[in-house]
Amino acid sequence: MADYAPHDHDDGGSAVPEARTPAQIEADIVRRREQLAETLDEIGVRMHPKTIMGDAKARVASTVDQTAGRAFAKVNGIVTDLRDGLRNDDGTPRIERIVPVALVAVGLVGLLVVSARRKRG
Repeated sequence: MADYAPHDHDDGGSAVPEARTPAQIEADIVRRREQLAETLDEIGVRMHPKTIMGDAKARVASTVDQTAGRAFAKVNGIVTDLRDGLRNDDGTPRIERIVPVALVAVGLVGLLVVSARRKRG
């Protein structure tokens, strides 16, 4: 048979009140006060502005990390695809593709230089 003491605590669910001694009632009140104090302390910590801000910062940082990770993976895939497109299967450069890309890059740099000079001058 299990060790069961019916007067250890009152869960409030009893339809017929059991006769308890004043010491049992006082112990129950003390226990409930301690539980309430712990609950209020926990609520106070959770609702403190620093805790709320810390939680919000952690969520934002997590979201930024995930977004940056996905962006890096996407850009890395694009660069890999471009690099693979500029090489033959044996790894040698494909001149017929590199020359047009280089010309476009030189043209863009030239436009940027001209634009910067016009803004200064």
